[in-house]
Amino acid sequence: MPSSESVASAPLPAPPLPRPDQRWALFLDVDGCLLEFAQDPAMVAVPAALRALLQALYARLDGALALVSGRGMADLLQLFGHPAWALAGLHGYQLRHHDGRHREIAIDPADQARMRRAVQALAARLEGVQLEDKQHAMALHCRRAPERLAALRIAAEALATELPGYELQPGNLVMEFKPVGMDKGRAVEELMQHPPFAGRMPVYLGDDLTDEHAFAAVNRAGGISVRVGWREPSHARFTLPSPVTVQAWLDRVREALGEPAGPKGVPIDATPDGGQPTDS
Repeated sequence: MPSSESVASAPLPAPPLPRPDQRWALFLDVDGCLLEFAQDPAMVAVPAALRALLQALYARLDGALALVSGRGMADLLQLFGHPAWALAGLHGYQLRHHDGRHREIAIDPADQARMRRAVQALAARLEGVQLEDKQHAMALHCRRAPERLAALRIAAEALATELPGYELQPGNLVMEFKPVGMDKGRAVEELMQHPPFAGRMPVYLGDDLTDEHAFAAVNRAGGISVRVGWREPSHARFTLPSPVTVQAWLDRVREALGEPAGPKGVPIDATPDGGQPTDS
């Protein structure tokens, strides 16, 4: 987790809605933020209503909407139906700009091959651990056996010291080996340098340790950082409890931007006792 910024410890408020004088750039994590976690990441599906909501936000923000995910680019494209939105995959290792330009960081093929062999061998040795192959990165999940997390962490940390060109990224019941030199914060900063994001206020929503770099980057830019769930500590300055309330809040954002809202009925409670947040 980045350490250069203060980490929130007091209860966080719900995020505000956009004011007429603000021009937002919206950055959204996927698993655990827009969508509930699944034991098998391949089993996740995106409801048509969510796709329609994101497309409406994309239009109202003049294209300043991006998904920023640990999933690979091909996975994001298939999952969301090949949208026109900007995409950052594998924590920013892969990037597709709003205008369709692609950027991918170079990796030494020998380093990648070494990482793949070593992580596959580790997965075979660890009971209760599931391997997620992202080609350029590999993740070891223990959502089906959360009691294995401590053993997984120890083994993964030891292995990471033997893999040049790669670093370990802890997450929610997962340890991921990803290329060195890129994280979600850097991906957001890169997108913010180009239209249609440049000159706007960055707003980032995410749930996991992997999102902390983005929270810190958005805070430095004077934006809005929103943690989804109750994980602490966090650099985020606002919170929403779950993907359900994220979707409800996004619907209110769409309404505030001038798009008619969808069905009502989902409260955006930011506190465990159900207290209603304010919009300011």
